[in-house]
Amino acid sequence: MTKRFIIVAGNIGAGKTSIAERVGARLGWKVAFESVADNPYLAEFYADMRQWSFHLQVFFLGHRAQQHLALANDPQSAIADRSIYEDAYIFARALHHLGNLSERDYRSYRTLFDLVVANLPRPDLLLYLAAPAPLLLERIRRRGRSIENGIDAGYLTLLDSFYADWMQSFDLCPVLTIQTGDLDFVHKPQHLEIVVERIHERLAGQEAIVFPNGGNGA
Repeated sequence: MTKRFIIVAGNIGAGKTSIAERVGARLGWKVAFESVADNPYLAEFYADMRQWSFHLQVFFLGHRAQQHLALANDPQSAIADRSIYEDAYIFARALHHLGNLSERDYRSYRTLFDLVVANLPRPDLLLYLAAPAPLLLERIRRRGRSIENGIDAGYLTLLDSFYADWMQSFDLCPVLTIQTGDLDFVHKPQHLEIVVERIHERLAGQEAIVFPNGGNGA
């Protein structure tokens, strides 16, 4: 079979880890996750974002670049639950917008980011998960992670606007958009099969993708 490398992107609470786990298990692919437990800056970042934002972003850049290269070069097909591209276009941008990343540090980070990603192999597909901010907030509250206690609807809406901007310009690979409010791929196996089928169709270059209850893929 042809080796495939898919990256999953989406707002906090969109379902990235859940879909990566289940698609990977369903297709027998390697699954890679975001580094949280072994992140040496995360605790300091949440205690003082202005002091540690640059350090955190540089750590994520190195970690995700290594992960991206390893998955792209592995002979086994793989799916990753967060893309390196979101670090710059969504989260570093948000930190800068909110005043937690200075203009000088933001420009330095973006220069380094651009140099790193210019040499990365392109993924075969970007799986973009979307959901309305109230639903995202409900999911975040339900899973009860202490590091996410400060997230509110305003922040999620800001991130959504940055995702919309990014999707308008993203052209590295085909994109499959899934409205996760319309599909319960965690509890309904038939919904997971819909996702897997649409992934195969998008990888094959088919454009017309329609989801139940009005959700669209493009």
